[in-house]
Amino acid sequence: MARDRLIRLLAALPGVLMLINGIGFVVDPAGAAEGLGMPLLDGLARSTQVGDFTSFFVACAIFVFLGAALRSWQWLGAGAILLGLAALFRTTAALFHGAEFATQFIIAELIMAAWLAGFAIWFARTPR
Repeated sequence: MARDRLIRLLAALPGVLMLINGIGFVVDPAGAAEGLGMPLLDGLARSTQVGDFTSFFVACAIFVFLGAALRSWQWLGAGAILLGLAALFRTTAALFHGAEFATQFIIAELIMAAWLAGFAIWFARTPR
């Protein structure tokens, strides 16, 4: 029983990081944007920036928390997909669109995606 709780807690850790980022875009959008290496935009662009980033981070956190709470490989997999795609499209931005290669963010996203995928496999293979 205690082992299962520990595994669920460990599986949920990336969700905590995602939720912190999401909340950051609600309470301190300038600071949250700066933490991701960008300025806070103005006008309609700010609406898109705050709205899209908040929804990405909060949705990912919800997927991870659902996966951990329900021992659901599907929900953890959804979080892993979001993070893996973020790393992929950051790389695409660097290769094809002149963006700086965001090494630290890509590595973090790949680590969290692999973390979640590992726990998803664990949950899929172990009985409740």
